[in-house]
Amino acid sequence: MNQYETVFILTPVLSDDQMKEAVEKFKGILTSNGAEIINEELWGLKKLAYPIQKKSTGFYVLVEFKAEPSVIKTLEVNYRRDERVIRYITIKNEKYAAQYAEKRRNKQKEA
Repeated sequence: MNQYETVFILTPVLSDDQMKEAVEKFKGILTSNGAEIINEELWGLKKLAYPIQKKSTGFYVLVEFKAEPSVIKTLEVNYRRDERVIRYITIKNEKYAAQYAEKRRNKQKEA
């Protein structure tokens, strides 16, 4: 299993409950396909670098997980189908990136 991290941006017109429901949906897709979720961070409402679909802000969410490569295709198909997602990116962490992410998580726990 490889380690990945995905960041997706949800439309800012969602209520807090709708945003959490969308995050749970994508986490459910991962776990139902055999992925192990390592970390989840809700970065909150942030300003976008440029307008997307006439919106200048969005809810940012980071999820780190371990999964087989086939899971990524399923996840990204679901991102494309969900109208609440305005952008997404999924990255495979190499050995050093995974170590850095672990250090970052530990530093956040201490703070």
